[in-house]
Amino acid sequence: VQLQASGGGLVQTGGSLRLSCVVSTNIYILNRVGWYRQAPGNQRELVATIERGGTADYADSVKGRFSISRDIGRSTVFLQMNSLKPEDTAVYYCNAEASKTTAFWGRGTQVTVSS
Repeated sequence: VQLQASGGGLVQTGGSLRLSCVVSTNIYILNRVGWYRQAPGNQRELVATIERGGTADYADSVKGRFSISRDIGRSTVFLQMNSLKPEDTAVYYCNAEASKTTAFWGRGTQVTVSS
């Protein structure tokens, strides 16, 4: 499974960005697809996930500001990020979980929020 993330960039505090993750297989066969992020010096952390059945989950730090969605026909998962803060600055990675023991990662996309 290959994942292609895009949509990162430089934005001012309070701005918005939408990330896209194109998955090389039918995302409906995957347990979940999600977004993680890693800031310099920090561990990679979960941002948001969407389960096969459509249930979404978010890190507390992004609840109410970020929204994950998917287009099954286009095998694409989106992350709409609003009210961005400087602490959201990180490399964002798309992740696809095929099973409890098998997961795939895409290359990251840089998000930079200026103060």
